[in-house]
Amino acid sequence: MECVVDSGLRGRGGAGFPTGTKWRMARDAQSDTKVLICNADEGDPGAFMDRAILEGNPHAVLEGMILGAYAMGATQGIVYVRAEYPLAAGRVRKAIVEARAAGYLGPKVCRSEVGFDIEVRLGAGAFVCGEETALIASLEDRVGTPRPKPPFPVQSGLWGHPTVINNVETLATIPHIVRRGPQWFRSIGTERSPGTKIFSLVGNVAHTGLVEVPMGMPLRDIIFGIGGGIPGGKSLKAVQTGGPSGGCIPASLIDTPVDYEHLSALGSIMGSGGMVVMDDTACMVDVARFFLDFCREESCGQCTACREGTAEMVRVLDDIREGRGTAAHLDLLAELAEATTEGSLCGLGKTAANPVLSTLRYFRDEVVAHIEERRCPAGVCRSLIHFSIDADKCTGCMICARECPTSAITGEKKKPHHLEDAKCIKCGVCYDVCKFDAVGKR
Repeated sequence: MECVVDSGLRGRGGAGFPTGTKWRMARDAQSDTKVLICNADEGDPGAFMDRAILEGNPHAVLEGMILGAYAMGATQGIVYVRAEYPLAAGRVRKAIVEARAAGYLGPKVCRSEVGFDIEVRLGAGAFVCGEETALIASLEDRVGTPRPKPPFPVQSGLWGHPTVINNVETLATIPHIVRRGPQWFRSIGTERSPGTKIFSLVGNVAHTGLVEVPMGMPLRDIIFGIGGGIPGGKSLKAVQTGGPSGGCIPASLIDTPVDYEHLSALGSIMGSGGMVVMDDTACMVDVARFFLDFCREESCGQCTACREGTAEMVRVLDDIREGRGTAAHLDLLAELAEATTEGSLCGLGKTAANPVLSTLRYFRDEVVAHIEERRCPAGVCRSLIHFSIDADKCTGCMICARECPTSAITGEKKKPHHLEDAKCIKCGVCYDVCKFDAVGKR
C-alpha cells in the first residue's frame, strides 16, 4: 500500500486521482466484501491504449489487480471490457484461466489465506459507462447512467460494497512500481505527475500509433520528435488532447509540457491519452462541431444541462458552418458552454464544452471569419466554399466537366471552361481532379 502511495501514481483513466489514496480509503472501509474493477471501457475516438495492453500483456493487468486486492482486502475482481474488443476480452479470459491454474487466483492465492478471483464482464459500448458510477450501474444490470456523489464508489459501490475502479494502464503500472520501488517511478516525469503515460497519436502526423513518454514531455517532442512531424509539407494547426471532451491547443503553444496541470491551464485535459494532430487544412469550427456532436450522441440524457446544452451548441455551430451565423452566436456559445459545464452531473457533461471553449479562446478569428465574411478559411465548410475556374490556366482538358456530378461545368475541348455556381453542389471533385491548378477554392 505505502509503496503505491509513495510513488505518487495518478489514475491514468483521465481524472488523475492518486491511486494510493483510493486504495487506502478502500482498505479502511468497514466491509467483509470489497470489489476491484478494471475499467477497460475505452471509448475515445482514435484511442486504443487499453486495447493494446489487454491484447499484448493481459497478465500485467491481472498482476496489478492481485497486488491491489491484497493491499485493500478485495475479494472480487472484474475486468469491464467493451464488447467491441472481442480479442482483448478473449485474451484476458485466457490469462485468468492460466493465473488460476498457477495458483495466483482462487480461494487461496499463492497458498495463502487470501482469496481473490477475477471475471470478465462486457459493456455495450456506451461512452458514458466509462464514468465509474455509470459503469457500476451497468454491472448491476441497470441503465448505465451516472449518479450523484457522495457516496463515492469506494464507500458504496457495486451492490453497496466498497469498490475501487482503476484504469487498465494504471493497474499495468503497479507491478513495475512494486518491483522497482516508488523512488524509481518518481525519477520519471514531473513532481506532481510522476511516471510515464501512453498516448494514442493519430491524425495528420507522419508516424501514428501508441507512444509511451515521460510525463512533462513537451508536445513538440511528441509530435515532431516521435511522430515525425506533419506530412505533405503542411504545417501544424492544432492538437487535441483528452479525447472528445478535450480542448484544441494551437501550434503557438506547442512547447507546453504534457501533464495534468499544464493541459488543464490551457483548457484541455489529459483524458485517457488521446492525441489528435491537425494540420492547416482543418477547420476548427468543423472540428469543434465533430467532437461536440460525439458528446451529444453519447450523453445519457439524464441531465437537462448536458442533454439540451450539447444539442443547442451543435445547432449553433451548424448555423455558423452553413452561413447563418451572427455575432450574437459567439456570446450564445459561451453562455451555453458555461451552463452545460456547471449544470452537468458527470465528467462527460462537465467537459463536453471544452472543444467549443478552446476554439473560441484560440481560434476566435476563424469563427469570426465564418460569421462576418461568410468564409471558411480552411475551405472545409461546404456552404461557405465557392469554386471557380481560372480561364488563363484552364486548358480545356474536359476532365472536370466529365467528373462533375451535376454538369455545372461547361465548355468546349481545348477552350477555357465555365462553372455555373447555381448548379454547383460544392463536392470538390473538380478541384481534386484538375491537373493544372485552374480550379480555385475560396
